[in-house]
Amino acid sequence: QVLLVESGGGLVQPGGSLNLSCAASGFIFSSYAMYWYRQAPGKERELVAGIASGGSTYYADSVKGQFTISRDNAKNTVYLQMNSLRREDTAVYYCNAVQLFFTYWGQGTQVTVSS
Repeated sequence: QVLLVESGGGLVQPGGSLNLSCAASGFIFSSYAMYWYRQAPGKERELVAGIASGGSTYYADSVKGQFTISRDNAKNTVYLQMNSLRREDTAVYYCNAVQLFFTYWGQGTQVTVSS
């Protein structure tokens, strides 16, 4: 059974930080590219960051220099370190695993940036 379980979301003040985790099981994690998406209320889901199986990374322009994606293949976990959070970062954040024609999604974790 494939599982992607996100954690680490919550309520944070503007300027604060959160570190999201996505624990994977049921597939060969090290061979999959991993992505973080987010979906704000009333908006489409958007790609935030990605990390290839080899470790190369991608960031949306809106989060470059603010977010850092990383992976630990020994722990089957991908992380998203989010710094200097802004109200517009409020969204449900989803973990996504992709390899060729296979794709898996987590259930999402809520991030709310508010004072």
